[in-house]
Amino acid sequence: MNPKLKEKTLESLSAVLPITGIMLMISIFLVPMELGTMVMFLAGAILLIFGMGFFQLGAEMSMTPIGEGIGMQISKTRRVWMVLLVGFVMGVIITVSEPDLQVLAEQVPSVPNMVLILTVAVGVGIFLALAILRIKFQIDLSKMLIVLYVMLIGVSFFVPKEFLAVAFDSGGVTTGPMTVPFIMALGVGLASMRSDKNSASDSFGLVALSSVGPILAVLILGCFYKPTEAAYSLAEVAAVATTRDVVQVFFFELPRYASEVIISLLPIMAVFLLFQLATRRYQRRQMKRIAVGMIYTYAGLVLFLCGVNVGFAPVGAFLGQELASLPYNWILVPIGMLIGYYIVKAEPAIQVLNHQVENVTDGAISVKAMNRSMSIGVAISIGLAMLRVLLGIPIQWIIIPGYVIALVMSRFVPKIFVGIAFDSGGVASGPMTSTFLLPLSIGTCQALGGNLMTDAFGVVALVALTPLIAIQIMGLVYRVKTAQLQKLAVMHPGLTEDCDEIIDFEEVPAHES
Repeated sequence: MNPKLKEKTLESLSAVLPITGIMLMISIFLVPMELGTMVMFLAGAILLIFGMGFFQLGAEMSMTPIGEGIGMQISKTRRVWMVLLVGFVMGVIITVSEPDLQVLAEQVPSVPNMVLILTVAVGVGIFLALAILRIKFQIDLSKMLIVLYVMLIGVSFFVPKEFLAVAFDSGGVTTGPMTVPFIMALGVGLASMRSDKNSASDSFGLVALSSVGPILAVLILGCFYKPTEAAYSLAEVAAVATTRDVVQVFFFELPRYASEVIISLLPIMAVFLLFQLATRRYQRRQMKRIAVGMIYTYAGLVLFLCGVNVGFAPVGAFLGQELASLPYNWILVPIGMLIGYYIVKAEPAIQVLNHQVENVTDGAISVKAMNRSMSIGVAISIGLAMLRVLLGIPIQWIIIPGYVIALVMSRFVPKIFVGIAFDSGGVASGPMTSTFLLPLSIGTCQALGGNLMTDAFGVVALVALTPLIAIQIMGLVYRVKTAQLQKLAVMHPGLTEDCDEIIDFEEVPAHES
């Protein structure tokens, strides 16, 4: 096995094992599951492990160099209209191909699927173009986010409450495994052409701004469509009696995801080929490496999506219904937090983000620190989501104060933490959230007889919110510790060498590709 592929697969194994163990414990002590159901879940977990391994290696070999190359080329362009056009077109193309958006569109009543998809795609396109301009002209990310989220909160008061949760969910699902590696690499490429002290911090933020566009677009769309109750049919666990039945179920579903992923990858491949023809940027060896990376990415996403949708999603719905039916259904809150803590590590785009952060900051912000902060944030968000379903708490009671806190904090943390935090929010809400946690929330809501549109939807939005605060708290802690160490170094000059590892994140150089 390729040593790099082996490394990525082992990383995936360590990410998926905890959530698998939790499900086994729940099936033993709380919700007994049929053996066939558990076998389907375990088979999905195996596909998940190998899928994540292939995807991470593929994204590193293909998506990253493509995004960085296009970003570098855009940064050389002096024509603003050209920058806006390229950003808009890429945003629309990548969003339309995002598998998570297709899933969300099918669940939203009263709005035709293609209308919702195109609305979200246009929103991402416009805001990706603005995000590129922000990096090019060095506009402060915190100020820009404050203006945009104040606008979002203002618009939300004029939209039917049934559309609020779906609108904020759309911001999370659009930044999935297909878009994140490309958009993040684009930001690194744009910033790498600069040599100023803010270049590293400005390399982040594209995902954050690209997540704002679909929220605003769907909120506006909600003013023109009359919302109705969601017609959601929960996926049922396939009935299997033998190991052959398990293989047949996955083998039957595999072609569907194979065709979905190829459709998703084709636009990105077309953009790459056009870019190469226009610029001749990549040598033959690089082209070969990118082609192999695309194959890895394709294989990884097919295995991952098949494992999640066939093995994980039905079990999530089943688990939500069964736990909500217990006399002590409050246990959903701590169980949801435990699942949230570990499940975020199984998001393929999360690992891409964490490694990108570690590379750009030269190891100053480690993968371990990012994983810990993200896990804590998502654990809190799932706990709040379960509490919402149980008590019927309106989502704006959590979303609005949460974003206000995150935006206020953005004025006090090092700039690089602002971009990382708001990017992490979009990245955390990927396919594991939409295909396991959303069915868990919907299954719970249906068992309790709640309103799906107002109570069940919104879990993706909450998952996208709490990492914003968690990562920025990490930034505040860093700032305090740095100040203390620098003060100590001034008082005791002999200790200066011990403080050499202190890195001012305002001046971390952009990662050279």
